[in-house]
Amino acid sequence: MSLNRDTGAGGAAEPFRVMVVDDSAVVRGLETRMLESDPSIKVVASVGNGQSALQTLDRMDIEVIVLDIEMPVMDGLEALPKILEKHPGVRVLMSSTLTQKNAEISIRAMELGATDYIPKPSSSRELTGASDFRTMLVDKVKALGLSARRGTGISPARRSFSAQQSVSGQSAGHTPFTRPAAASPAAAPAAGAPASPATAARTPFKAAASAPATAGHHSLLSPTQPISLRPAGNDRPDVVVIGSSTGGPQALFTVLGGLKKAGGIPQPILITQHMPATFTTILAEHISRIAGLTAREGQDGEKIEGGRVYIAPGDFHMTVEVRGGEKVIKLDKGPPENFCRPAVDPLFRSISAAYGRRVLACVLTGMGSDGAKGGRVIADAGGTLIAQDEASSVVWGMPGATANTGACSAILPISDVADYIYKTATRRA
Repeated sequence: MSLNRDTGAGGAAEPFRVMVVDDSAVVRGLETRMLESDPSIKVVASVGNGQSALQTLDRMDIEVIVLDIEMPVMDGLEALPKILEKHPGVRVLMSSTLTQKNAEISIRAMELGATDYIPKPSSSRELTGASDFRTMLVDKVKALGLSARRGTGISPARRSFSAQQSVSGQSAGHTPFTRPAAASPAAAPAAGAPASPATAARTPFKAAASAPATAGHHSLLSPTQPISLRPAGNDRPDVVVIGSSTGGPQALFTVLGGLKKAGGIPQPILITQHMPATFTTILAEHISRIAGLTAREGQDGEKIEGGRVYIAPGDFHMTVEVRGGEKVIKLDKGPPENFCRPAVDPLFRSISAAYGRRVLACVLTGMGSDGAKGGRVIADAGGTLIAQDEASSVVWGMPGATANTGACSAILPISDVADYIYKTATRRA
């Protein structure tokens, strides 16, 4: 029997069904109360280890799991692949304290398929008064719950789209795009579009309607609101810059791994991923292995070199400035932007000022709107801006806000982003 979770008997959205997995009964109780303080969330199960979680999944319908790492019988990292193998539609939020070991395990878990992570206070006493943690936990679980209901993958009716031009830069002017109330999978492709969905990555299309709104959630764009696309810049970029948040590590692994398979690019890649300090260090190590490139946290005053990946360190804004004709990294602890430090917008603005029109910027999955304003600055200066599409995003907040500016040249599924970057970065100058 299939469940329609979008609406209940009275037409209201049914709460997201959550399981909390932690060996501490106190922590389970605290997290349950935090989550259920929001009426759109219902904790339907609370268990003490991974084995119990698997048994519970066999008999209960769960949408989101908050999964601790260190537990007896079966820990979180051992349970994760078993959970995803048996229940691939569930979203898993890893929960761990901010230690080097747990950061490494959390990043590894996201590489294995966990959707996101949340750093929790180190003791139940600290957890009791952690209002910031409560807000973050509720927001992430709601975002993951909506993602679970929307489902993943890209249907034939939700292919990528870009302005009617190739990445070689042929101008076609602005292309309006409208999201209709419904779309038929059997609809004929747009004029000139390839018949096969697998080869439709550069073709304008009309996207299917978004999932019905749920408590605290709605699509960023109304069903009739148009998105305009602009032609990509004609210049080969001198730098690639990426911003991401919720679901970002998985997206980054996909993009950078794809660039490695394509043969790599000569430009430097600068990344702001919303993460605390311990996690960004480990993220850089994983990217080094996956991308086959030198990747590390940016250092203040460091000269930017081609073929390297620079990650914004946790709790620092990373920007770029020109000193003596060279581009160098600048780190600062200025006020958070868009409630974040590091934030994407400061990096994007500084990249535009330093590199002018020779910039390729990409906004990937994430909550909020960070990157939208900075992305427009890049596009208005003649650079090229792209965003991840809704269907492949865990949360279409940041990329959706970016798309809504009308400054993007392409909105793509995550599986196509590496190809777009590679072709743009390696074309003839």
